[in-house]
Amino acid sequence: MGRSLFARFPDLRRRADRVLGYPSEEFCLENPERRLSETAYAQPAIYVVNALRWSAAQEDLPAADSFAGHSLGVYNALYTAGAFDFEILLTLVRSRAELMSQTGGGAMAAVVGVSEQIVEETRKRHGATDVVIANHNAPEQFVLSGSRGELARLRPVFEKTEGVRGFVPVRVSGPFHAPPMARAAERFRSVRDSVDVGELRTPVVSNVTGRPFGADAQEVRALLAEQIAWPVRWSDFIRYLRDAGVSVFTERGESKVLTSLIDRITTTREAAPDPRRHLIERIHQARDPPAGDR
Repeated sequence: MGRSLFARFPDLRRRADRVLGYPSEEFCLENPERRLSETAYAQPAIYVVNALRWSAAQEDLPAADSFAGHSLGVYNALYTAGAFDFEILLTLVRSRAELMSQTGGGAMAAVVGVSEQIVEETRKRHGATDVVIANHNAPEQFVLSGSRGELARLRPVFEKTEGVRGFVPVRVSGPFHAPPMARAAERFRSVRDSVDVGELRTPVVSNVTGRPFGADAQEVRALLAEQIAWPVRWSDFIRYLRDAGVSVFTERGESKVLTSLIDRITTTREAAPDPRRHLIERIHQARDPPAGDR
């Protein structure tokens, strides 16, 4: 990862090495002992390479109106928006990765081809109470997170469900963005409370709420902790950006997976909204505000 970038930005490389305690360039390019497959090492590496890509992108990209990132990517979005220093965020990412890696025994799998309603009805009908939707990636792509055994049991069920085009295991080491991560989120709070939050020069959309982070530093800290155990609402915040007038989305990096998801979200014709939805959302927020520390 980042083969052409480390030499171009030696200062960022040195700062990353200082925080991580090992040579980031060698680690990303040579993958010693195949450690990049481990969450504790993969997340800091991805953050560093994304920061290098952003440094390179500033040379040829116009100013952005908003930033967004999928799961870990929100840390790079906050970095590009000026909310945190590079090293402070890398320290948070390293702690996040270490804490998340300590919650094992789970897995994730993508269900492709059917709506959220069908995914939820199928999950509930077969009694999979410890499996939840962790990622709302596109109108017909959802990632389930939970116990490895339950996901294995559900696989043939979903593969026989009409409309399902795939049940694809995700290569992760735990049940991310799901209730089993609540302990990791709680322990992360003490880490994130120790850092300063700067002013956001550009709006950044939260994975948790599907709306921009507010100006309050405590809200930013709260949402970073919540994000570990709460679903990634990618579809919601892409719709929010679209409805706010965003018409051009630029994905930085070699992969264009998110671009493909964005295309599917923005071109899908949606059903008329339920007039009760706003009231229902207000009731849920009053009972359990997603940005609050619980």
